Amino acid sequence: MRSRLASTLLFGLMGSVVLPGIGWARLAENDLARVAIAPAADARVDLDLAFTDAATGATTLGAAMGGRATLLLPVDYTCANVCDPMLAMSAAALAASGLAPDRDVSFVLVGLDPKDDIEAARRMPQASSGGLVAARALVGDAQAIARLTGALGYRYIVDRDSDSIAHPAAAILLTPEGRVAQVLSPLALNGRDLRLALIEAGEGRGSTLADRLTLLCYGYDAARGIYTPLVERILSLAAAATVVVLGLGIVLLHRRSLRGTDA
Repeated sequence: MRSRLASTLLFGLMGSVVLPGIGWARLAENDLARVAIAPAADARVDLDLAFTDAATGATTLGAAMGGRATLLLPVDYTCANVCDPMLAMSAAALAASGLAPDRDVSFVLVGLDPKDDIEAARRMPQASSGGLVAARALVGDAQAIARLTGALGYRYIVDRDSDSIAHPAAAILLTPEGRVAQVLSPLALNGRDLRLALIEAGEGRGSTLADRLTLLCYGYDAARGIYTPLVERILSLAAAATVVVLGLGIVLLHRRSLRGTDA
């Protein structure tokens, strides 16, 4: 699973970095070179980080995730560039996945700018998602944001002259325990792939038999030549079932041979 990050990170850096419009020219090239997302192999977020939900008030990251696999989007709530289409396309893909937010999975936005207020966090999802799905929009203080982005390996640059942010456009899939499962480009999501990725991140929760069969192919990691943990469990169960069936077959054949001898 982790090796998939290489291709998604490369895509994100080449085509999905949110640039701060007018302020972009003021940022030096070496500053922009630091804009990236590169989570560690064991990256895990702190579920106790305190935030404010634009709809319900004080909360934690874990409470917003609700013990479900989560599609997390770090955003700038006042961004006039790629954040709006990034959110719109993510919402469309999630709606097309057939997975219901706050039931099967969670859809969480986290503001990167601690100066953004509740009103900004409310406006952006309403304007960008088109009412397709409801996202939990969180705002937090500088410390909470720094701890979250640090855990994710998510690096961005603030252009103070234009009060804008250069940051990666990334859709981060978290397991219910807060571990980073995958990083995807929100500008290239589709419902089927997002559904399978979220089901895999949730270790099969909310999946159908067809999803599990599809994951047998989808979950194969060609770069490492091994299967993801979910797929390994499915294959192990299938192997165990095969052994049981073969064992029963041998027992039945043995009994028949004994009956034939007695006759």
